[in-house]
Amino acid sequence: MAIKLSKIINSWVPENSKVIDFGCGDGSLLKELFENKQVLGYGVEINDIKIEKCIEKGIPVIKLDIDKGLNDFMSSNFDLSIMAKSIQCLKNPDLALNRMLELSKRCVVTLPNLGYWRCRINLASGKMPITPELPSSWYETENIHLCTIKDFENLCLKENIRIKDKVFINRNGDQGGLSKINPNLFAVEGVYLLER
Repeated sequence: MAIKLSKIINSWVPENSKVIDFGCGDGSLLKELFENKQVLGYGVEINDIKIEKCIEKGIPVIKLDIDKGLNDFMSSNFDLSIMAKSIQCLKNPDLALNRMLELSKRCVVTLPNLGYWRCRINLASGKMPITPELPSSWYETENIHLCTIKDFENLCLKENIRIKDKVFINRNGDQGGLSKINPNLFAVEGVYLLER
């Protein structure tokens, strides 16, 4: 996870809050939140190698397929749920978003933007895009629901999910001017703070 992305997420996480990170990867973000914000929380991950890395970092982690196991969480007393770079890998991202907001007061979602101009050029030339945010070939990717910034915001509108804050990141990992003016075309990634 880029340093700038984790800084954005850090700025939205309250001190001493209770956090759950779905698709936590190697636990780097949670470790940073433990150290900087003294959060109480744990990660959810399916990849055994990434789970081992979480354990090495001292991150409490549960092995679970998010698509199948999100409803297994009964508690709704999390302050924040996070799904960074994972929502496009789910079979039912709409159901996951709604469930996350039942479990927590707010949620953070990050997603790669298929509407980014370089992706459009790849598609126009007859190829699936490969970018740092979408690094795998079409036959190797875990992504099953790629979307644009506009698609995601339309989903939030349809599901009555309020976008409390949003940041658009350009290919340098910054909040560039063009990505603010037209994020659907110039942002490689969208970062959202959502609530009901």
